[in-house]
Amino acid sequence: MAYPVVIHAAVEGLVDEAVARRLVEAAGASAGDAHGRNGKAWLHQKLRAYNEAARHGPWLILVDLDQDAECAPPLRRQWLPNAAPRMCFRIAVHAVEAWLMADAESLASFLRVPAARIPADPERILNPKEEVVKLARQSRLAAIREDMVPREGSGRPIGPAYASRLIEFVSHRWRPEVAAKRSESLKRAIERLTELVCRMREEGLS
Repeated sequence: MAYPVVIHAAVEGLVDEAVARRLVEAAGASAGDAHGRNGKAWLHQKLRAYNEAARHGPWLILVDLDQDAECAPPLRRQWLPNAAPRMCFRIAVHAVEAWLMADAESLASFLRVPAARIPADPERILNPKEEVVKLARQSRLAAIREDMVPREGSGRPIGPAYASRLIEFVSHRWRPEVAAKRSESLKRAIERLTELVCRMREEGLS
């Protein structure tokens, strides 16, 4: 009997957790425990422990590039110069929201905005979260605007149910294989995860 490959993950936040789970499933594995969800600095602090755990079983670490470096490789070298054999450390350019925008048709339908308003090259957007809020502000659905757009005077960059709405989208509407055609960092993340899953199966590990 072949047991499924189980990949644990560590992420910055709740939306990232939903994305990580979908990517693991898309690679043909089962999502294990999710760790982190306390922001980027906290994840960086714990990275050494997660990398040590990846010596014994497969792990996915997912972080946003943001504007911490010009591109992913320098940040990868800074954060994890010596990745464990079963570690899949991936960086979303510039944030996971860019990966979501890369499935333009699905996101446009979910937000109820014209597909033409979704950026054609989302990885060039320096602040993808801000761009998603901008799109939500143009939604034909009042519920989307109320949930995802910050209320005037709140001082917050996102609406009260921004994360919940995106988790809903990721879980039920987002197509990683379609989005990968417009996002190089997502394409590579799927490829590396798939390679890890194949290697684990060859080793007979889960």
